[in-house]
Amino acid sequence: METEIVKKKKRSVVKREKLAAVKEAAKQGPATTYLKNVPSSPRKMRLVADLIRGERVNSALNILKYEAQHAAAKMEKLLLSAISSWESKNSDVKLEEADLFVKEVFVDGGRQLKRLRPAPQGRAHRIRKRSNHVTLTVDRMPAKVEAAKKSNAKETKE
Repeated sequence: METEIVKKKKRSVVKREKLAAVKEAAKQGPATTYLKNVPSSPRKMRLVADLIRGERVNSALNILKYEAQHAAAKMEKLLLSAISSWESKNSDVKLEEADLFVKEVFVDGGRQLKRLRPAPQGRAHRIRKRSNHVTLTVDRMPAKVEAAKKSNAKETKE
């Protein structure tokens, strides 16, 4: 009567192994960068974010470089940071061959600084100085989407 004793892992060990697996999976794939407490309103930043959402990286950089809005310069710097982050994660793939695109970009409201401005008859009006947080994700273009775009381009030329 040999009974095999199966040793049960502690919960903390299982948790540590799961965290290690998640970290290992995060070393490949898309790169996400964050920009916190940008001193402009979220509405103004969203206008710029909408311009580059879903665009290829080269196209997005050109759009941001020649955009007149003040938020475009900050977004361009964030996009360059995301590209270099993607490069360091995926060191085995060349950047030129990767065909990167802006997978997702969204803007959340940050903290508001509340100030008072003098108003007529001894009153005061509240001024809200808004800020925002930007999250930008860069990834490779999926192969299926690339093939569909190429076939659509051939059909339009004919």
